[in-house]
Amino acid sequence: MCKRSHTLLVTIFSLFLMVSCAKKGTISGGEKDEIPPKFIKANPPNFSTNFNRDEIRIYFDEYVKLKDPQKQIIISPPMDPKPQITPLGGASKYIKIKFLDTLLENTTYSINFGQSVVDNNEGNANPFFRYVFSTGDSLDSLGIRGTVGDALEKKADPFITVALYEIDENYSDSLVFQQVPRYVTSTLDSINFNLDNLKAGKYKLIALKDAATNYTYEPKQDKIGFYEEIVTLPSDTSKVFSINLFKEILDFKALKPKQVSKNEIIFGYEGIADSMNINLLSKAPENFETRVFPDKEKDTLHYWFRPFFEADSLIFEVANGKNFRDTLVARFKDQYKDSIKLSNNVKGSLAFNEDFRIFSNTPMETIDEKLISLTDKDTIEVPFSLQLDKVKNEAIFAFERTESNSYTVELLPEAITDFIGNVNDSITINFRTKKLADYGTIFLTLQNVKKYPVLIQATDEKGNFISEKLVTKEETAIFDNLNPGKYNFRVIFDSNNNGKWDTGNFLKGIQPEKVVYFPESIEVRANWELKQPFVLE
Repeated sequence: MCKRSHTLLVTIFSLFLMVSCAKKGTISGGEKDEIPPKFIKANPPNFSTNFNRDEIRIYFDEYVKLKDPQKQIIISPPMDPKPQITPLGGASKYIKIKFLDTLLENTTYSINFGQSVVDNNEGNANPFFRYVFSTGDSLDSLGIRGTVGDALEKKADPFITVALYEIDENYSDSLVFQQVPRYVTSTLDSINFNLDNLKAGKYKLIALKDAATNYTYEPKQDKIGFYEEIVTLPSDTSKVFSINLFKEILDFKALKPKQVSKNEIIFGYEGIADSMNINLLSKAPENFETRVFPDKEKDTLHYWFRPFFEADSLIFEVANGKNFRDTLVARFKDQYKDSIKLSNNVKGSLAFNEDFRIFSNTPMETIDEKLISLTDKDTIEVPFSLQLDKVKNEAIFAFERTESNSYTVELLPEAITDFIGNVNDSITINFRTKKLADYGTIFLTLQNVKKYPVLIQATDEKGNFISEKLVTKEETAIFDNLNPGKYNFRVIFDSNNNGKWDTGNFLKGIQPEKVVYFPESIEVRANWELKQPFVLE
């Protein structure tokens, strides 16, 4: 082989090795980008005075987009109409703000972007970027800070609007229903708030769970909280303000009634129907009778009547206490008659501290106990007593039960007759009891109680009510028959001694009753008892 051929073979072999080695490796994309977009400049510059432009551009060092701008971006004072802010749905190296209305004179504006400014690739946020400018000669520089909680729940809602209304000759508390505030900010996803670039003056401080994001209070859908005293700046700048949100009880209002079956009309309402009375004004047969019971889930009364009669419409007078009386009309026609449908309160097992109950969609009129049997797992008859509560429309069974047992309730045909003559078909209901060792018990002892009575309530981790104890003196409250899991405990200071938690009222200046939570969730285990002191501060 000649020298030239040998050299060529060596070169080809070397290239083959290089290619082979290259195929074994993979190209690395490098480390993940975790650096948020960096603010470069703004036109006009941030913190400008004597601002007279209708557009702002804010530049960053990379392509950015706006994430959840409706919640995250807060402009104070609010503008109506709101300015156009872009990019929306795309990416750009700058944010453009286009004003659609004339700005107020001698006013400091603050545009807080929250965590909406994120880079286009990884979504890294530039946290709490703010653009501030003044239409006057100087920037207002005062500020306040604080926290927002919930008056009843352990965890406050996110994205709470915190607002200041300027107290001048035009101020009244009713402005929160009609006008946007002078200054506004948001807690975003924390409980803390800061209101900056404020001018000296006197203000009303409120917080809103603002469902419509319109900076006005709508009691049907919003929660509200307020600081009782007037905020005075600059003297109050060192305070840490605390506000608790609550849902007001609406003033009572009866809604338009609606016929939903041949013999039933439903009456919806707002507020509390503590003494709601429905009186038919239209002419009815002499043997006309009614039954009314409340819905278990909705603010509704079920109005049943017999016999059915012909009419185009029915006129009712609805009253509630001394302050409400109204005349309402319901359209009326012949419809299908409702059949009876029974349900019960047991989902698998029946706890030892609750009764077995049967419910009906129609008013239960009579129950024949001779047509009802209760047997245990050995098919042995179990004695029981039965009470028909016509006000709540439920049948309550009381019997002595044993642990680790199964029970069968059998209703023969015609055991239950309802108000309009329906009877039940044959029904069999099975349920069981657990071992007592399957449950846990907590002995909760309150300490440092200044005034009785108080209510102690247990909730699950999601805040759902489990049970409560009324404590009128120094004693230990026993929460037994608790399924294994984590529970929260709260103490309600029942200041008006009515046995329940009372919410507040903004216009009347009433704060909700005070609630204190045990600092941590308490885990309950099966066959387990815990003695837990609860020190109130």
